Amino acid sequence: MEELNQNEDIRFDSRLDMEPLHKKLSQVRKEIGKVIVGQQKMVDRMLVALLANGHVLLEGVPGVAKTITAKLLARTLDAGFSRIQFTPDLMPSDILGTMVFDPKKSTFDYKKGPVYSNIILIDEVNRAPAKTQAALFEVMEERQITMDGQTYPMSVPFLVLATQNPIEQEGTYRLPEAQLDRFLMKIEIDYPELQDEIEIINRENNMVKSDKLADIHTLVTTEEILRFQALVRQIRVEPGIIQYIAKIVVNTRENNLLYLGASPRASIALLNTSKALAALRGRDFVTPEDIKEVAYPVLGHRVVVSPEKEMEGITTHLIIKQIVESVEVPR
Repeated sequence: MEELNQNEDIRFDSRLDMEPLHKKLSQVRKEIGKVIVGQQKMVDRMLVALLANGHVLLEGVPGVAKTITAKLLARTLDAGFSRIQFTPDLMPSDILGTMVFDPKKSTFDYKKGPVYSNIILIDEVNRAPAKTQAALFEVMEERQITMDGQTYPMSVPFLVLATQNPIEQEGTYRLPEAQLDRFLMKIEIDYPELQDEIEIINRENNMVKSDKLADIHTLVTTEEILRFQALVRQIRVEPGIIQYIAKIVVNTRENNLLYLGASPRASIALLNTSKALAALRGRDFVTPEDIKEVAYPVLGHRVVVSPEKEMEGITTHLIIKQIVESVEVPR
């Protein structure tokens, strides 16, 4: 799979002015690169999710910079940031807030929880029990919280970045399919290459300041984020591309290797992420290559391999790759 930033210097004549967006996000990339070595694919996909106004699930073994990258992204944005460490004893009220009695007014007032911010980092999301995970359903999908009959909207932008460890299963709770479906993308993070590993060690060896985030600057304002998101929604998508998306998603439902196919929410997610990817590359139109690039991050966590095929070692990555290759590319 090609890196998302390979074509970042390519320019096309376009109806929309993509230059401010491209310039700002290139600066964000470089700013995060002050701390993070390699992992460009992870950074770019997080930026795609930000542009598409969707939540991200970061999955990788401990120590591959999931949490610090999320914190770095939040640091480059002039937006509120909140971190919630999920634990087995965490209650829904610890996230959403609770009603507190005010003896002076003899009334109950709503004390908002840490989820009320713009960028929410949920560390080890699969360590909280089902009751706590379910508390995120409404706020992730509808961007609001209903408490004691009152509805409280979230401030915009609102982005949830959740991390989980795929290896350690003791003391964890599997995320329900309904919650997985609310994540726009699942980003799987691999170990760094040898040269990147050497660079990581050299940077640590030569580091003077103990705070790695000290030199990270805020580059993008909240107003710019909202403006960029609105610009992405105007990206041109031809009818053939829409049919291409639909055929890929419908194929997941008809595939004999899959027990569970992707929902219409996946079709919308595939559309929005491909538009955001096109914007990140400086274009105001979507190409089939954009769809292919984001197909697995968008669909991989939404489909389930049939048990007998899973026993044979067949993975969702292989199935989605076969589906994308089998669907005719629009001309």
